Formats: sequence, C-alpha cells, structure tokens
Amino acid sequence: MPESISINSIIMMGVTAAILFFLPVIVTIVWKKKMGEKVSWKSLLIGAVGFFVTVRVLELGVHMVCLVLDTPISRFINGNTVAFVLYGIFMAGIFEECGRYIIIKYIVKKNKTTENMIMYGIGHGGMEVWAISLLTVISNLAMAIMLNTLGVEAFMKATAVTAENQATATTMMNQIGTFGFANGAVMVMERVFCMVIHICLTLVVFYGIKENKKIYLPLAILAHATFDLFPALYQRGIGTMWMTELWLAFCGILLVLWCIKLFDFAKLWSRN
Repeated sequence: MPESISINSIIMMGVTAAILFFLPVIVTIVWKKKMGEKVSWKSLLIGAVGFFVTVRVLELGVHMVCLVLDTPISRFINGNTVAFVLYGIFMAGIFEECGRYIIIKYIVKKNKTTENMIMYGIGHGGMEVWAISLLTVISNLAMAIMLNTLGVEAFMKATAVTAENQATATTMMNQIGTFGFANGAVMVMERVFCMVIHICLTLVVFYGIKENKKIYLPLAILAHATFDLFPALYQRGIGTMWMTELWLAFCGILLVLWCIKLFDFAKLWSRN
C-alpha cells in the first residue's frame, strides 16, 4: 500500500473529472443552440433514462447472475475467455440496441426526427460518461484524498481492508497513484469515441424503424458487439490500452460514414 498519492495524480484526476462532467453538457448545448426548437429536451432525457434502465438495471441484473454471483453459469463464463468475450459483447449489444428500438418505436410518440434522435443519442452516451467513467474517477479521487488525509492504517480500517483483500487494495491504490496526463487523456478520448458511437447507433436503429427495415436492429446489435470486442479482450489481459482506443476510434469513424450514407447531414445542417 503506498504511503500517499502524489498531488499531481490528484490534480489530474480532478481535471479529468471536470472534463468528463462538462463533455455531455457542452455537446448538448452546442446541438441545442444549432437546432433550436427542432430538438426537444425530452429526447435528451429519454435517452439518458434509456441508458440507465437498459444498462444499469436490466443488463446489470443479468451480470449479477452470469458474472458476479457464484453460479455454474458465472464459473463457466469467468473461466473461459471465449465465453467471457462473447457474453460481454453481445449482452451489451442486445440490451442497449433492443432498448433503443423499444423506446424509439413505442415510447417516443412525437418528434421522431433525425435531430431529436441525435439528441437521444447524446442523452444515452452522456449518461454513460457520467455513470461509468465520471463516477470511477470521482471514486478514485476520494480514495486518494482519504489515504493522504488519514494515513495508511486509518485508511485501511476505514475502507475495511483485511489481510484477505489487502493485495487487491494495494494494487488498486498503486494504480490510482500512477494516474497522470496520459490516463486522463485516454479516458476522455474513449468517452468521446463512445458518445459518437452511441449517437450513430441510435440513428441506425431509428433508420430501421423509419424505413420499416427490420434488418437494421440486428445490424446495430452486431455493430455494437464489434466495437466492444477489443474492450472485452482487454479486460481479459489480451491486447493493450492503446489498441483498444484505436479500435474504438476506427469503429466510430466507420459508424459515422455509415450514418452519412443513411442520412443527408449536409442538408440537415444547412437548413438550420
């Protein structure tokens, strides 16, 4: 267990947290300012709630049975890299894209426009930024401040570190202690890529609904699973962080090009 966390790491975590907080806010303000009355705040809210329900409630509930609790299913998935990767990429794709489909088709009654679907995607992707990355950085920042304030012994007692979990806690605090500019930059870039991907996937699902082409839902699920491939592999210790980020950027570019083919964005932008 490190004796303390450097002030540089604490500052970088604070800066990263601020950027992650304002990222969805800035994107929302820019889009709303450009589109004016053509976009609804309701679309943003529905997208954010959609993420929370499908990912943090429904998908997380399945993860508890299939990954967290000690069950035959969890033992098989956690003990088999192929099963873990396939489970991870397809569960995310199925829950999020089916959730998008149900919400856009049956819950969004009015204003089913391209402009509002982008707003929906901003809400979905922005909530992911806050619920996953931002909370992680804030939690790590709080742990670093606690360690520096209390000292090692008091910190271990306050955080219920025992002999059994001390090695895990030490590894975690060592990682927090090495947080620097590169870590913050990668985390922010990853969230930017993911927001772009979520906006594009929302548009793909919307296009299928609008044109009554059911093939676009499974295509969106497959696309989602594809961009989750390298993150899932990285969780198993396969590949590097930079490979994962480059993969997300590559997938984001492909999805943007796909959406440009589906929608006339030049016309959309010029008429506002």
